[in-house]
Amino acid sequence: MSHDESPAARALLLLEAVQASPGITAQRLADRLGVTERAVRRYVGTLRQAGVPIASARGPYGGYRIGRGYRIPPLMFTTAEALGLVMAVLEGRHEAAAPDDPVGRALGKILRVLPDPVAAPAEAFRGVSAAGPDGGTGPVPRPDPETAAVLVQACALRQRLRIRYRRRQDVPWDMEVDPWAVVVRDGRWYLLCWSHTRNARRLLRIDRVTRAEPLAATFTPPDGLDPAATVDEHLAQGWRLEVEVVIDAPAADVASWIPRSLGRCEPVAPGRTRLLATTDTPAWYAHQLTALRAPFRIVGPPELKEAAAELARRLLRSVAAEDGSADRAGSVSDAPGAPA
Repeated sequence: MSHDESPAARALLLLEAVQASPGITAQRLADRLGVTERAVRRYVGTLRQAGVPIASARGPYGGYRIGRGYRIPPLMFTTAEALGLVMAVLEGRHEAAAPDDPVGRALGKILRVLPDPVAAPAEAFRGVSAAGPDGGTGPVPRPDPETAAVLVQACALRQRLRIRYRRRQDVPWDMEVDPWAVVVRDGRWYLLCWSHTRNARRLLRIDRVTRAEPLAATFTPPDGLDPAATVDEHLAQGWRLEVEVVIDAPAADVASWIPRSLGRCEPVAPGRTRLLATTDTPAWYAHQLTALRAPFRIVGPPELKEAAAELARRLLRSVAAEDGSADRAGSVSDAPGAPA
């Protein structure tokens, strides 16, 4: 049992164990859940407060069992509620898409008892490409679950869509697209598609899709399409500031240290790599460069150099002693990874 499970998840797993093994002891429950017997009693109390009649008996033949005649009531979810549940679970725990994950198994059991018109869109969400947060700041808008369900199902059915998209200036834009894939990056939901209106590949934020209407036409996605890699390439380009960083390490090593969405790695010499990208947030990008495990030099832009220098100054101040050892720690330009 993973130690990062929530108390609610452990309580549900405890209920499952008691249902499967009536009379199970607190010690066996503790071993199965990877917690203490005291925690087991706490989870039993949580379930009782929720109205689940868990009976207990002391003695060598005692243990926990569900009260006689108790039946779990049927789940009555709307499509939006079911999709919202799955989206929240995947955003907080993206491993839950895997059937061998404890929370993933619990989620699967919920979906299996729902009516198919409700369960099918929710189950489709578990197939999207997902990645966890990368350290960005600020709230991430969640897309409308029912709109997102239409997009996911259209991807699975290879069905063309007519969508209305709200751009940054709140100007709606109608277009016909072939929806190739839905991908989650840093908690944000994207639609990778081919726009027939623009005759170009597009990456759209799903929270800005205000309407999605399936059309009769179908499509075939490009051969060898890697949705996750394609989205990462999109996210690394198209911003205001041109980034160039030279790293004293092979490209394969650099690529293993940073996400693909941070930029494109290209070898420039044996043991040296150029990282190319764009960004609108140099301070955020400077933080990401701290993941590099080799010396590097920021070629540009000036805004990124200044952001990295400020970050280096803050780090030096954080370790400086009260006797002024920061002055003896060397200049910012001498710090590893500082801009030249």
